[in-house]
Amino acid sequence: MIENVLELAGVAKRYDAVVAVDALDLRLQTGEFLTLLGPSGSGKTTTLMMVAGLQQPDAGTILLNGAPVTRLPPYRRDIGMVFQSYALFPHMTVRRNVAFPLEMRGLPKAEIARLVDEALALVKLPDHGDRLPKQLSGGQQQRVALARAMVYRPALLLMDEPLGALDKKLREQLQLEIKRVHRERGISVLYVTHDQEEALTMSDRIAVFNQGRIEQIGAPEDLYDRPATRFVASFIGDTNLLPGRSLGTSAGLCDVETAGGRLRAAVRAPIAPGVGVVVAVRPERLVVRPEGEGLSGTIVDVIFLGTARKYVVRLADGTECIALRQVSDPPLDLGNASVRVSWDIAHATAFEA
Repeated sequence: MIENVLELAGVAKRYDAVVAVDALDLRLQTGEFLTLLGPSGSGKTTTLMMVAGLQQPDAGTILLNGAPVTRLPPYRRDIGMVFQSYALFPHMTVRRNVAFPLEMRGLPKAEIARLVDEALALVKLPDHGDRLPKQLSGGQQQRVALARAMVYRPALLLMDEPLGALDKKLREQLQLEIKRVHRERGISVLYVTHDQEEALTMSDRIAVFNQGRIEQIGAPEDLYDRPATRFVASFIGDTNLLPGRSLGTSAGLCDVETAGGRLRAAVRAPIAPGVGVVVAVRPERLVVRPEGEGLSGTIVDVIFLGTARKYVVRLADGTECIALRQVSDPPLDLGNASVRVSWDIAHATAFEA
């Protein structure tokens, strides 16, 4: 088996003076679920469209299972695709929609029937084959689109914001369903979303896009706990960015002077003394106590979230930071004038401001 089902080398795309994708290198391992995550205009969807053959790169090569497909039309690439808009044929039943790519490939009727039954069972719609798309819910229509994209077992499945039109609860259910189907079939998936929580939930690896480039690629835990750049730290999940000034770096740690006192944080590269920095700390890593060591602050708001309480703490320089505490922890009083904010050094990262 080929280790990488998809390889992009030096792929670039421009629209007049705008660089949409800039000399991109990317590999998707066979059987992997890789998510392209980033804000609108970061290049993730353009990358997906070039892999699909719906757009042509200005430079670079695209390999699918080791064979070049850069100039092949979409129908000659062994790729399935699921869009946000479902793109089902409204006049065809669910079975006919799922069977359509098999019919286009000229498979025998008995084989088509067997594969369609398998695909509908996989997405848990075995009894919906005779319905029309308009008789299905949005979530069911998306399952049909998924079944149609997978029924002929493509080498690669592309998914472009497939859950964006669904409500939160249904979106969360389908996230787990898609992950289950991926695991059971061992299919290779390239997934595009701007939803950080969705990417963290579903992915084996995440590539964080910004301005046509990949800022960082890695496992969800690595990106969340060990961001390589300030952009990644602030884009994935919630984070506190505390301003200060570097006092120097030693043994992978940076001493930082803030308005509320000195602190230390991990760094990925040395930061010279005197350089402005921000220290990134996740809300769940902040420890807020009525007294003890740490930065001095005042609780200015408390928000009940069900399983946790969110505390907004204003530090001495006016910076506000967010801390999460489980509801089982003793509650802190709003307006408490003497709380202390601290964290484990391993859970804080300093970046040049």
